[in-house]
Amino acid sequence: MSLTNRSCRRKSFNILGHAHELTFSTYQRYPFFKSERCCQWLAEALDVARQRQNFLLWAYVFMPDHIHLIIYPTSEQHDMGRILETIKRPVGVKAINYVAKSSPAWLPRLTRQRGSCTERLFWQSGGGYDRNITSPKTLLRMIDYLHENPVRKNLILNCVDWRWSSASPYCGGASPLLIDPIPPEWLEVDA
Repeated sequence: MSLTNRSCRRKSFNILGHAHELTFSTYQRYPFFKSERCCQWLAEALDVARQRQNFLLWAYVFMPDHIHLIIYPTSEQHDMGRILETIKRPVGVKAINYVAKSSPAWLPRLTRQRGSCTERLFWQSGGGYDRNITSPKTLLRMIDYLHENPVRKNLILNCVDWRWSSASPYCGGASPLLIDPIPPEWLEVDA
């Protein structure tokens, strides 16, 4: 990537009171999250990150090759980069270790050379996308967008049928990952 393109990346804004829609992808868009094991690792990492980085999880969808989260940092001093690292790093480490033990022939696909450094990657480089959400109307629109993602990708017919999504709890069903309640002031949409 050229320096010109780097300067066009979206900057994260760590502003108290903003929710964030986060999207990040797997390396080379490999469909790692077709695996229940990877989804479980991510769910565990999210639970740990919520406690360590003080954020609420309002919505999520784990797609085969990318992840969508809507989070709300509760700490005045939060850093979106650190939050993402706390979520992503343990999943990447577990996945690379698992591949090294169970499918070592796959390692070259996850390996890249940068100068004299050899890296093994589970996640696509960069922070992904971080969209600040400041209004209830935008929040509700983003939640609908996330939940409909598996339907748009023709993976299911009804969003509540996607196991690794918060769509079902929004309709009164169960989810493998606990989501936090959205405060009433974030649900008041002007007519």
